[in-house]
Amino acid sequence: MAARMKGTQGEASMKVNEPNTGSNAALQPTADLSRVRLLRTLLIISIIADIAALAAAAAGGFGWSYIIPIGALLFFAIGSLIALLRGFPAPAQILLPTSLFVVISYIIAAPPGYGLHDINLLAYAVVITLASLTLGQSGAFIFALLIILAVFGIGYAEIQGIIISPTSSLTLPVSPFAISIVILAITFIQRALINLLNESVRRAQFSESEVIKRNAELQAIGAGLEQTVYERTSALEKRAGQLQAITELSESIAQLKDLGTLFDATTHLISERFGFYHVGIFLIDRDREFAIMQAANSEGGKRMLARAHRLRLGTGVVGYAARLGRPRIALDVGLDAVFFDNPDLPNTRSEVALPLTARGETIGVLDVQSTEAGAFSSEDLLVLTALANQVSIAFENTRLLTETRAALRQVEEVYNEFTRAEWSRAAVRAEQAGFRYQAGRIEMMEDPLDNPEVVSAAKTGVVTQSPINGSADERHTVAIPVKIRGEVIGILQIESNDPSRLWQADEIGLVEAVAERAAFALENARLFQDARRRAAKERLISEATSKISSALNLENILQATAQELERVLGGSEVLIRFQPQELE
Repeated sequence: MAARMKGTQGEASMKVNEPNTGSNAALQPTADLSRVRLLRTLLIISIIADIAALAAAAAGGFGWSYIIPIGALLFFAIGSLIALLRGFPAPAQILLPTSLFVVISYIIAAPPGYGLHDINLLAYAVVITLASLTLGQSGAFIFALLIILAVFGIGYAEIQGIIISPTSSLTLPVSPFAISIVILAITFIQRALINLLNESVRRAQFSESEVIKRNAELQAIGAGLEQTVYERTSALEKRAGQLQAITELSESIAQLKDLGTLFDATTHLISERFGFYHVGIFLIDRDREFAIMQAANSEGGKRMLARAHRLRLGTGVVGYAARLGRPRIALDVGLDAVFFDNPDLPNTRSEVALPLTARGETIGVLDVQSTEAGAFSSEDLLVLTALANQVSIAFENTRLLTETRAALRQVEEVYNEFTRAEWSRAAVRAEQAGFRYQAGRIEMMEDPLDNPEVVSAAKTGVVTQSPINGSADERHTVAIPVKIRGEVIGILQIESNDPSRLWQADEIGLVEAVAERAAFALENARLFQDARRRAAKERLISEATSKISSALNLENILQATAQELERVLGGSEVLIRFQPQELE
């Protein structure tokens, strides 16, 4: 059916120059469906018209000469419709114009027809139209030729008296020619109109096809844009997640202040956040010969740590990055000539080593390994490089902090020793052992306190209280150490007048605060006295130097020197003697 209808479509339509032959192929199913619908409509109209004509002929008394051909036409129309509905359009295409042509010719030629002057001649135009619609251009001209032959046959029969009708005498030899010219004119005009309509329909269908095609292209572009947006969004989300991970890792690393935990925590954090198989950190030794592993997250890495694993600079991916100070990536370790096959890490398929730099010098390597080949993209390399930089900064800061803490401890020890020595000398120089405040009077103590509470507080540097034994003669005593920067410089002892009184925690806290303020005041007083002594000493030295410098000869200089030394030292014997130089 499709082949037949494609043929008739090609015959019934004028060729239109179209930019895309694929569009014509796309239009063919639509044209076939339209042709079937047209045939079905024409057959239904024909059946309805035949039934109406048959009823009119029977009611008007036209006789069997009209009823039989009209009934035959109805029969053929019904049969063609049944064949069309079953998927066979060819009978309908042929029988519809053919049966109408035969019936009209019979009505015109058979009595009581009027021959070439019969009004039914106009129905031939319907035959040509049906042939053009069902069979195309060739079918229209074939039926036009058949009609012309029928006209000449009927005209010849009327002229020869074979067909006798009421108007046979009016038929002239030129009549068939005139009617044939009219039929040809009708045929050409119909074909022109039908071709024009077909061209308009084809253009409309082509435009519709182009619209559908453009819509499909727009949908494809839209889908492509959606996919691109999705991919870009996914990439941005991944990058944002990586940046967030870098930020979180940086914050976590920055909080670590101990070199012992910094590297171990860093390897575990990177492995957990990015899902890598193995993460290790190496440091280069002082001689810059080996890269020594410091931390690792994997089980194989822990075994390597247990045996103090190290790589010579230039060996493997790690040694390459350590020696040259540049990142080294192996997307497929099986094809990489530099890769070091480590039996402790058998599942490694790709590896990247990133140098750790501080002050422009490579100090170590961040080693990351994955179980997937080609696991590291350029974006991953940038992220890992940023992480390596953060690790380098954290390591350098932690190292500097450790060194600063060590130097501070040394300074504190020296200063505490200096403070202890100065207060020991101050205690020796003091004319009294201490002071006692009792009953509104301040008394100087001749002997230092040596009760157990004072001795314990001086040794331990903590508050010490006497035990309560229930005796009415012994008062409860508390000894509070007076300390400067952790060094005990004195003891503040308090005794209650009430033997049964217990010192409360807030009272002891108050006394400790007073002791702390007293310690600062004592330290400031000591420093002030030391400053005064140094100032007096500098003044004496300046005066002596001035007098010695004013002397102009050797004897006066020696005499001035001896006098000034005796004045400064107070009652000492001064002897100045020259040391003779031995002659060689």
